[in-house]
Amino acid sequence: MKKTLTLGLAVAAISTAFSVQASTISVKPDPKLVVVISIDQFSANLYAQHRPEFVGGLKTLSQGIVYPNGYQSHAMTETCPGHSTLLTGKHPNKTGISANDWYDRAAGKQVYCLGDPSVTLADDPKGKPVSPANLVATTYGDWLKAVSPRSRVFGVSGKDRGAITMSGHQADGQFWFQPGFGFTTWVPPGQTAEDRLKPVAAFNAKLAADLKAHPYVWDYAKASAGRCKALEADYETGGRSWRAALPLAPATSQADKLRDLYASPFTDQATLDLATRLRETYGLGDGPQVDLLTISLSATDFIGHRFGTRGPEMCDQIARLDDRLGAFLKSLDKVKGGVLVVLAADHGGADFAERLHGEGYDMERVIGKPWLAKLNAQVRADLNLSWDPLVADGGIDQIYVVGPDRKTPSITDRARITADALAIINREPVVAQAFDAQALLTMEPAPADASPEELSVAERMRRSVYPGRTGDILIAFRPDRVPSTPGPAYVSTHGSPWDYDRRVPILFWWKGATPHERVLPLDTVDIAPTIAAATGVKAPADLDGRCRPLVYAQGC
Repeated sequence: MKKTLTLGLAVAAISTAFSVQASTISVKPDPKLVVVISIDQFSANLYAQHRPEFVGGLKTLSQGIVYPNGYQSHAMTETCPGHSTLLTGKHPNKTGISANDWYDRAAGKQVYCLGDPSVTLADDPKGKPVSPANLVATTYGDWLKAVSPRSRVFGVSGKDRGAITMSGHQADGQFWFQPGFGFTTWVPPGQTAEDRLKPVAAFNAKLAADLKAHPYVWDYAKASAGRCKALEADYETGGRSWRAALPLAPATSQADKLRDLYASPFTDQATLDLATRLRETYGLGDGPQVDLLTISLSATDFIGHRFGTRGPEMCDQIARLDDRLGAFLKSLDKVKGGVLVVLAADHGGADFAERLHGEGYDMERVIGKPWLAKLNAQVRADLNLSWDPLVADGGIDQIYVVGPDRKTPSITDRARITADALAIINREPVVAQAFDAQALLTMEPAPADASPEELSVAERMRRSVYPGRTGDILIAFRPDRVPSTPGPAYVSTHGSPWDYDRRVPILFWWKGATPHERVLPLDTVDIAPTIAAATGVKAPADLDGRCRPLVYAQGC
């Protein structure tokens, strides 16, 4: 009886606290500048792990509306598709960005998610060109431009896919960091690289001069030596000693120097510095119209892949990121209009398998090439084929059926090869479930109000399938079996349909917001319609996401 009474009083206290808290959230955002920040590979677990340590920008943003249980609700949790959901309000099966790469059977080769041979790159006319062309959905920035042509939209990132997919088709500038050059962009026919780079030319010149005078060297042990140093340990990854394989020793070659610069906190520092410069140069938020600035911070992803997510390197990265975000938010005090800041992530990520295994988790790697070779051999034998019929150039979790020329097979061959391969794969002990992409396309979709945490694996997969781009077979490996091959600069990965890769924090902050935790799940596709409602922009009717009121009981 006493326990019941105590519990009842506790529930009443929580309810009263919530009512008081909710009733104080009365200042609606009225922004002239919307800033949307994505931290690449910033899982909900990583956010929760370091949240008590935040003292800078992440602490400030955590004093707004906090959804600690945000979700990327599709299966192929990679950078390109994840970013495509943030400001389109649509899942990858409607954005067209189904994965980072896919296999083009007509051409017989792998295609990058933003690859566009009709354009060139400003830093290298012979490089692999990119543009928004493969993004078949519009973004909030496009909706904004349609109703307010004077509005300015800029996207900046450490990666092209972070800058382009968030800022959309009509952006005034999309810039990403290219070590050794500065911030680059894409150049459409009829324009010059000089014209396209004008917004960042002065910034690039100063960046190059600063790096020449003071080369950046990341010593993670100095910034937060206490708590971060305590996380250091040695591991075996790919048969190599962790410290022997991945030292932060001075690089000798120029290529290694640029790689080390890229996979360090410097990438985020430079990205935020450019965002600040663009904001001030173009007076974003100072005029009567609403402006948009999208920022994708890539260093957490680079560092997660190279060092894992829970060692001293990531610890120091998060501390530095928190500090740099604090300086960036402080710079927004100069904006004449109101500012709404949104923070999310393109996907989450688990730590590398060996460290998790050492902590008692049954985590092991699935090495892709031998696994696929064995699968091809079995299918060849079963069907008496003279060629390897399965290609996995976009990753072994999506497999394409091909003909003898590695191009489009006959309808009959595709059907019988898919059926045989599916039967084999679903008997594999490392596989949770494999799916026929064609069957997923005809599957009844989940209800519009279905919680992202309750979706079946099949529905998560369905939200990743875009005809002509996705493989014939999609594979969900078991949560404790990670398809990745460790290398000297790559020990950890993501991309699965499991919660450690899907769950991300989603934060909304503006001056006047009262801290408010919302523990029920939010889908990343809800971000764009929510921002649209806050800025008076009409969102398209065919979105997957829906607006969520930022102010308690005041609706959208």
